[in-house]
Amino acid sequence: MRKQVYVLIITGLAALIALLLGGCGGRPLLSDVDVSPRLISPNADGVDDVTRISYRLTGSADLSIYLVDAQGQKHYFRKAQRRSAGRYGVDFGGVVDGRMLPDGDYELVVEAVDAKGQTHRMSRPLSLRDADTTPPELLNFSVYPQRFTPNQDGYDDRVKVSYYLTKPADVRVFLVDKDGNRFPLAEQEGVVKPGEVGTHIYDYAAGVDEGATPPPDGLYEVRAEARDKVGNFTVVTSTLEIADGGVPRVDIVQAAVEFYPTVVPIGQVLAFTLTVENIGSVPVRTTGPAPGTLYTSSQNFNTLGYTESPGAWRVGIDFENNSSGRPYPYRWALAPDDQLTVIGEGKYLMPGQRATVTGFIRITEKPPRNSPHFWAGLIHEDVRILLDHVDPQAIEIAY
Repeated sequence: MRKQVYVLIITGLAALIALLLGGCGGRPLLSDVDVSPRLISPNADGVDDVTRISYRLTGSADLSIYLVDAQGQKHYFRKAQRRSAGRYGVDFGGVVDGRMLPDGDYELVVEAVDAKGQTHRMSRPLSLRDADTTPPELLNFSVYPQRFTPNQDGYDDRVKVSYYLTKPADVRVFLVDKDGNRFPLAEQEGVVKPGEVGTHIYDYAAGVDEGATPPPDGLYEVRAEARDKVGNFTVVTSTLEIADGGVPRVDIVQAAVEFYPTVVPIGQVLAFTLTVENIGSVPVRTTGPAPGTLYTSSQNFNTLGYTESPGAWRVGIDFENNSSGRPYPYRWALAPDDQLTVIGEGKYLMPGQRATVTGFIRITEKPPRNSPHFWAGLIHEDVRILLDHVDPQAIEIAY
């Protein structure tokens, strides 16, 4: 009798296990599909702008979500994306491929394809009303110049990117290289704030102004992406070539300047000699007057006809109690013309090249003190004084 009871119990447990296993095996791959709410008004007013799509998978599958409009056309929100077993939820605001779907009644379909290629599909209704279907536009998108040489020589060192934004949107502007790497551009402060309707300008120097190495020379796509509050997405593109890019670097060798003589009577000449070297990777532009030029102490580079040339490099001499109103009133080119390389309209000291600079100043005026200090500097005009107060020395002015 006891043996029969054991048999019945074992038999019952086996049947229960089989039932449970059979129940699990019969559970569908795709279930619990829901769309809530089923009426949305995606216009960024904060009320029913999105719906929540939820579903459950009991195994791995390629998952697609799409909407079927009244004409039977499919609009894919997700397409054949691999998913493992589990519960899922995603918000949908009416945008497919960067554009808001028009108002209307749709069938929202969740579709799962299993490892055997069998398709499991469930659908729910979804309606759109008062949707914002107007995408942002970037009118008159412009890139100038389209050949860009970021090396601070004063020629084509900056790029201006501009456009007119037709509606509020988040806008990002990049350079994109052939490998897809992105280099962001910062918007210049203007009349309108970033993202507002109006004209926007980007002033790009490739980081050279901050001493950073610019992107490598080559051809780039200039890409502007605008996305409004509901998700409408717009892209405009142009091209830009970067050439001869790099950070200019010049040094006074050993920071040494030779002034002579050390005692200069009024009416006589103070001379100097120093050596410069281009220690960077790009040519540096220079302008006159040529080494060996004689100044009088009452003159300056402007009175000799060599006004400041933005981006040009010059050796300068300054002195204690200078009251001329400008630093380094006496300036010379980095090398004689026969040692410079002509590139386009400019004359350049090439990478690795050294040159000796000599200049002369005739002392024609009594200084505020009889032994002022004189020193040298390197001026990158309209950019900065790169080396200042190099090797100051007291020179006695006799009178």
